[in-house]
Amino acid sequence: MKLSRFSRAGTAVAVGALALTLAACGSDPAAPGAESTGGSQDGGSSLSGELSGGGASSQESAQEAWRAGFQTANPDVTVNYDPVGSGGGRTGFTDGSYAFAGSDAALDEDEMKAAEAQCGEGGVIEFPGYVSPIAIAFNLEGVDSLNLKPEVIANIFSGKIKAWNDDAIAADNPDAELPDTAITVVHRSDDSGTTENFQAYLSEAAPDAWDHEPEGVWPIEGQESAQGTSGVVSAAQSGDGTITYADASQISDLGTVAVGVGDEFVPYSAEAAAEVVAQSPRAEGTADGVYSIELKRDVAGTYPVVLVSYLLACGTYADQAQADLVKGYMSYLVSEDGQQVAADAAGSAPLSADIRDAVQPSIDAITAG
Repeated sequence: MKLSRFSRAGTAVAVGALALTLAACGSDPAAPGAESTGGSQDGGSSLSGELSGGGASSQESAQEAWRAGFQTANPDVTVNYDPVGSGGGRTGFTDGSYAFAGSDAALDEDEMKAAEAQCGEGGVIEFPGYVSPIAIAFNLEGVDSLNLKPEVIANIFSGKIKAWNDDAIAADNPDAELPDTAITVVHRSDDSGTTENFQAYLSEAAPDAWDHEPEGVWPIEGQESAQGTSGVVSAAQSGDGTITYADASQISDLGTVAVGVGDEFVPYSAEAAAEVVAQSPRAEGTADGVYSIELKRDVAGTYPVVLVSYLLACGTYADQAQADLVKGYMSYLVSEDGQQVAADAAGSAPLSADIRDAVQPSIDAITAG
């Protein structure tokens, strides 16, 4: 089946005024060489046209850097990325509105079937493109960092622990001056892969304290909510006693939690997040073009609250020019240069060479049909 919905004209209409488009003459965050981004052999770019995608807001900073670098190397190309959230990205990809998408969770069985129906013969390409710690961030006057065990984190976000001077918090923070300020939980209001990843951590690390099934929608009513990563960070910054979860690249000046792993407390870092991914296996039983990861969250010395954000594309597009654009952009994203650009811009953890090498053949095979 041909992917007629992914023509160049269709993708431009889908994003509309919401798309954030970077001019090709903008800043150059270590722009890649033309050869790695679809350039011709004489050093000039052979790519032209418009490519539109959307999805995970956690990828927003990285996508801005990727788009700037790719457009600098390919000045006749415009790339749009609409940070509508992971749920919106998966929907837009499976209904044909986006040529590519970002998602903070791998496609589930039903979503994969819809994506396969949309992509047709070439199947779905899904790979981790952006890896970052999910920071547990708070705004509490006079306190910049806290040690929290998994059970305490779960009880805070479920609403069972209601004040910052609770004995369970104080026990692991003897030097902190904890006020009796009420805790205000701020969660995502949209369908979010960050929410799903955070809940997956809670359910695996503190199953007795968190009995909700991990999903993209927050399960507890009556707490404060906000749209997107920037929304929850802004809401947390606006009130004293707030706590939220967000991609670590965007938490600004909020205080952060060192998470209990075994007998130690591990602060977030790109390196600690990368090590979790490096020690986690590829999911079994998936198609050749699908590279999803089964996260191990109990590895000593690593930061276990990690976000693996995926890129979604099709193996076959109806239009050759569109296929070439997707192939070029995805190749750049997963390349060593592209991963470093994201790390510099967003503080993410670059993919290992093993993962890059495993993903690239599926990208190379993108074609029109």
